[in-house]
Amino acid sequence: MEKSERGISMHLNRVKDKKISLKDLRKNFSEFEPALTPKEAVEESNRCLYCYDAPCIKACPTGINIPSFIKKIASGNLKGSAKVIMEANPVGASCARVCPTEELCEGACVLNNASLPIMIGNLQRHATNWAIQNSEQLFQAGEANGKSVGIIGGGPAGLSAARELARLGYEVTIFEAKEKAGGLDTHGIVSFRLPQEISLWEVEQVEKLGVKIHTNTKVGRDIPVEEVMNNFDAVVLAAGMSKVPMLGIEGEEAEGVFDAIDFVENTKTPPLDQQFIGKKIVVIGAGNTAIDAATCSVRLGAGDVKMIYRRTESEMTAYEFEYEFAKQDGVEFRWLTQPIKIIKDKAGHVKALECVRMELGEPDDSGRRRPTPVAGSEFSMEVDAVIKAIGQTRYVNLIEELGLEHNRGVVKIDMNTHQTSNPKVYAAGDVIFGDGQGDAMVVTAAQQGKLTAYAIHKQLITDEATLESV
Repeated sequence: MEKSERGISMHLNRVKDKKISLKDLRKNFSEFEPALTPKEAVEESNRCLYCYDAPCIKACPTGINIPSFIKKIASGNLKGSAKVIMEANPVGASCARVCPTEELCEGACVLNNASLPIMIGNLQRHATNWAIQNSEQLFQAGEANGKSVGIIGGGPAGLSAARELARLGYEVTIFEAKEKAGGLDTHGIVSFRLPQEISLWEVEQVEKLGVKIHTNTKVGRDIPVEEVMNNFDAVVLAAGMSKVPMLGIEGEEAEGVFDAIDFVENTKTPPLDQQFIGKKIVVIGAGNTAIDAATCSVRLGAGDVKMIYRRTESEMTAYEFEYEFAKQDGVEFRWLTQPIKIIKDKAGHVKALECVRMELGEPDDSGRRRPTPVAGSEFSMEVDAVIKAIGQTRYVNLIEELGLEHNRGVVKIDMNTHQTSNPKVYAAGDVIFGDGQGDAMVVTAAQQGKLTAYAIHKQLITDEATLESV
């Protein structure tokens, strides 16, 4: 059965009136993709051709030995399977759920030309689920080497770097600004795709290696930058990205205007907000976060959810499977539509959104055709809430306090050594994505973290060897 068919939530409550209960909302946020049964997993594993020089491995940014983990499922060695996965990808349980597998490993499967590709993501989830359910600790810390590394940010990149460094014998400390580590996986991906407990298990795997994680600790606010710089042999900047930027339109300060990042995060922990039941919601943007905000709105009981985007369907940045998922949830898309004003009622709450029709002109710096307003095409739509999802800002202040070279918040690194303009500071994940330095995916952030750990190890061990020879 194709994933698009399996992925339809059978319990999504589409009741539009205000009688929907909190219990219904909680049910709407449970994981939508059904797990494979043991029988299904073995049968699917046995479809694999276990290719030599398998294209699926090459398509995986972390290089998971996919035929190996699948063969272990077929033989009943689930611990071995999970270990193969997590060896290559320290956030492999999360990636089993959120990776665009259709574009990566499954997209490269040789069976695409004959029947259906192997359900690699589902099999990866099956093996890691077994490890989670059996409380398996898959790796051990290495023998202490006397070196220490401080990591700013406990998301996929930071956790991956920490895991590898701990296995290499480093004393590792993570500084995480939020109450829980895990970054995007813990806070920013919808629960019905990635339950929070999955990400927290990956955090626990790292902590059990002796990594210290200081939560509620923002570098530059709760601990001085100088203290971090002075207390470690190397520092990794893996702080991710920040809030959604301002729209820059009149009425944006109205009550009922939400940041998509905050909006999704607030659905990750109970109690779920009931204020959106039966309401009309507009999401501005067409990326993956915008899709998450829209599908969350549906599950919170909204009566009407629209996404508006100033370009066309072909220019949207969301993954194809995310787009299809939103359409299955009944989200309406309005293309070539630009918001120009938020209209408030007398109490200061969102009442309507004024928009203008757009048309595409010449390409801009991104290579996409630039949208321009169509004269006299203004119109308004009645709304109860507006969710902004037009990208994310970057931690420029922190980057500059560290004294690092950057281009509008994209930290510049040496792609071979992963060092920033300060040789003691390395960077990985969203802080470096952009300007040709990789794609902002969880799996690529995990790989960046691994490579950064190896680069630090190579540099520090080389330095030590040099000193000993003097």
